Amino acid sequence: MTDPLERIAAALERLRPGPATLPDVDAAGAFVWHADPDLLDPVARVSRIDVGLLVGIDRSRDTLMANTERFARGLPANNALLWGARGMGKSSLVKAIHGKLYADHPDLKIIEIQREDLPSIGRLLHLLRDASQQFILFCDDLSFSHDDSHYKSLKAVLDGGIEGRPDNVILYATSNRRHLMPRDMIENERATAITPGEAVEEKVSLSDRFGLWLGFHPCDQDQYLAMIRGYVDAHGIDIDDATLRAEAIEWQATRGSRSGRVAWQYFTDLAGRRGVNPQP
Repeated sequence: MTDPLERIAAALERLRPGPATLPDVDAAGAFVWHADPDLLDPVARVSRIDVGLLVGIDRSRDTLMANTERFARGLPANNALLWGARGMGKSSLVKAIHGKLYADHPDLKIIEIQREDLPSIGRLLHLLRDASQQFILFCDDLSFSHDDSHYKSLKAVLDGGIEGRPDNVILYATSNRRHLMPRDMIENERATAITPGEAVEEKVSLSDRFGLWLGFHPCDQDQYLAMIRGYVDAHGIDIDDATLRAEAIEWQATRGSRSGRVAWQYFTDLAGRRGVNPQP
């Protein structure tokens, strides 16, 4: 008679998900990575805007576009950290550039990975390593706390370990923090550590492993208004400059801030009032 423990073990083995396999990546240009169980889920429609509508970030746009285009052609390219003011188009730029290049480079795929799924990134790299396509791994709003060990998982894609990072994989991450952790936490750990210089070096040096650092800074009023005018013209909404200026400035005053995100929120309100659907 079969031992009860053996029967239980056999049942658990049957219930355990099998190893993940790479799906038909030619079926879509964008995917979302899910862990436990591992799955690449295709995205039928990516939420993004045209790269030409992103105002006030010309240098970052041109630098990231050139880097991504080289990668799409199979040439060496750098991992990129887009850091700085919130709402200034960091994640929008990544998605817009992929959308711009995807038309001419259908083998250029983008995969979004959540920060909490970073421990599974090694398994994802294993799936992608032998694929013929090029993959941008995109992690939005990346940051770490003092007791967070997820940052160690990023080394697999930034440094690659003994196998090296796959030539067909690159990482683009966005963060409000240049060093991916709060400044007060850095200062606190340095102040209380026995060896202050080494206390946070491992975490801070993680950002140094990105070949590109692209900074995003708060926009001025002219840039804010230019963003809105670009959205208005692109979607064919008829509004004179004086009215747009008065409404947009009042909108930003009620929000207490001025950014690309606030500009889009005002435009969404305007489009709704005018009966226009601004969805890309």
